[in-house]
Amino acid sequence: MKKISGSKNLARVIAQAAHDTKAKEITVLDLSKISGFTDYFVIASGTSDRQVQAICDNMLAAMHKKDEKPVHPLGVEGYQKGHWILIDFGSVIAHIFYEEVRNFYALEKLWGDAPRVRFQLRY
Repeated sequence: MKKISGSKNLARVIAQAAHDTKAKEITVLDLSKISGFTDYFVIASGTSDRQVQAICDNMLAAMHKKDEKPVHPLGVEGYQKGHWILIDFGSVIAHIFYEEVRNFYALEKLWGDAPRVRFQLRY
């Protein structure tokens, strides 16, 4: 059983899980040089509270693949309302927003100094 290794690879797996659940505007920010609490943010949007929850569920499921050692989150916040779910994996933090909530909090602007990371996601 192999482990998902490296925070950049973990961010890629999380972004792919969001993509597989038809998340909108998936953005990965590299915070490794400007933050002391995490290496990457994965930010994604859903068009309803149920889709936001489904994106979260798929991200968590991706961390428990059969051929890999499970990666357990340190915490999950906001699941019940489905407006802003935060999943803390330590070196990667996933933010899943209902579209209007994402626009209000504008994390990409708040962390505007962080470089964006581009991954080739599978279709």
